[in-house]
Amino acid sequence: MQVTVKGNPVTIGGDREVKVGDEAPRAVVTTRDLQDLEVGGAKGKVQVLITVPSLDTPVCATETRKFNEKLADFPVDAVVISMDLPFAADRFCSTEGIDRITVASDFRNRDFGRNYGVIIQEGPLRGLLARTIFVVDPEGKVVYRQIVPEVTSEPDYDDLLNFLRSLG
Repeated sequence: MQVTVKGNPVTIGGDREVKVGDEAPRAVVTTRDLQDLEVGGAKGKVQVLITVPSLDTPVCATETRKFNEKLADFPVDAVVISMDLPFAADRFCSTEGIDRITVASDFRNRDFGRNYGVIIQEGPLRGLLARTIFVVDPEGKVVYRQIVPEVTSEPDYDDLLNFLRSLG
């Protein structure tokens, strides 16, 4: 699959491409306090799994702040995943007051990027995660997917929020 970075096409990939209707692969990411966190699979609750290239960029920082606010009223487990080290994620969350969503890193095993097929394969951001959103239902099925076509753009927040509202 291809997306663009500042208008230049790049391939994103991993072990597979996850689509709506697929079983959500399980992946282990690392939380700000260096603990393992398994995401994906059946959890008995809706999961919103968001990937960003780096919290140290203005677009990713803005997106994370917005999701911290916008998802607070939804009964979901929301996780923002990047390749940033947990120390940087902790500093970002402390500085920005991110306290309603989980921020985690895929740096240890690249489980999420590989299992969901969202690792940027070439160009200056090679090895980072593309900007994506996956919603996993309580039974572990992917019910929503948004691959942002231009990595330097914010996602379509309204599309996701309308989808979450439709879940009732």
